[in-house]
Amino acid sequence: MIDTGSAGPLTGLKVVEFTGIGPGPHVAMLLADMGAEVVRIERAGTQVLNPVVERGRHRVAVDLKTEEGQTFCREALRHADVLVEGYRPGVMERLGLGPEVLLADNPRLIFARMTGWGQEGPLAKAAGHDINYIAITGALAAVGRAGETATPPQNLVGDFGGGSLYCALGILAALYERERSGQGQVVDAAIVDGATSLMSFFFGARHAPHLSTKRGEGMLGGAAHFYRCYECADGREISVGAIEPQFYAELLDRAEAPEELRQGQMNPANWDDYTERLAALFKTRTAADWTELLEGSDACFAPVLPVDEARTHPHLQARGSYVERDGVWHTAPAPRFERTPGTIRDSAEDGAEVVARWGQGS
Repeated sequence: MIDTGSAGPLTGLKVVEFTGIGPGPHVAMLLADMGAEVVRIERAGTQVLNPVVERGRHRVAVDLKTEEGQTFCREALRHADVLVEGYRPGVMERLGLGPEVLLADNPRLIFARMTGWGQEGPLAKAAGHDINYIAITGALAAVGRAGETATPPQNLVGDFGGGSLYCALGILAALYERERSGQGQVVDAAIVDGATSLMSFFFGARHAPHLSTKRGEGMLGGAAHFYRCYECADGREISVGAIEPQFYAELLDRAEAPEELRQGQMNPANWDDYTERLAALFKTRTAADWTELLEGSDACFAPVLPVDEARTHPHLQARGSYVERDGVWHTAPAPRFERTPGTIRDSAEDGAEVVARWGQGS
């Protein structure tokens, strides 16, 4: 059985997750971390591929193509609060598990559909991945160096930033609205919509002189000497983000930078020259030396750490940002709650028993 741990803010929420990849499982992890009871529907023989993202599940093997499997799912969803699925549009309908059927069974159900392109539109039924979804939103074009092809930012911007987080937000908003109306509804969470929303700041400020989204030109895109990464003497990298004048002055003071750099900080005509000067300066010491000199100050500094080193950083250790369970390092539940903290829970193959308990009203 899954250990209950402390009661998170979503304790008592019943969620059915149809197994998938990418953002769908991440949505279910977030809900489980906050206390929701998540039953994961999966194929027989499915192996745990990611023990971190797939934590906190009550797993059950179901053949969705059989009448028995569909009946099981409908019974589970009669008593559930939330459904999370990430199939292509039309798949749930072909299985007899579409919104019309399930909302007729359970009018209070929140039916969350997590896809890349959305439920309708010319591309809705096409295959795709994170890189494609963020490509058409303008997000990918802004990332990388001038004169080079765009650099995919892993799958953070699409799958998780524009996908799972917006889906989770939509679920919670629908649950809040249900308290007034008593009615469930479909949440159409499309990565293209979420990624477009993430671009709101740049879309609204696209005429601002320093916020260009042209690759390699914008202040926040690595063109400015005061907002970028630099290589150190040992080949490791550091990041600086000293935008405000007082923070920029502190960076220059602590680094003992050339006096000429103090003038014309915000003039893009100076950025290439100033970048070369700071690059030469930061090459004179190791990343550890710069960290000792700048970290914790108002110079807006942090070392660039590989993910395996991030969990050993003193600040993240103090925050408890990583948690070890049975020899596996997990990311800690986020965000944090004062009275009802989230908890990392183990998974168990007891989904059928949980569904049976739901049917009994517990």
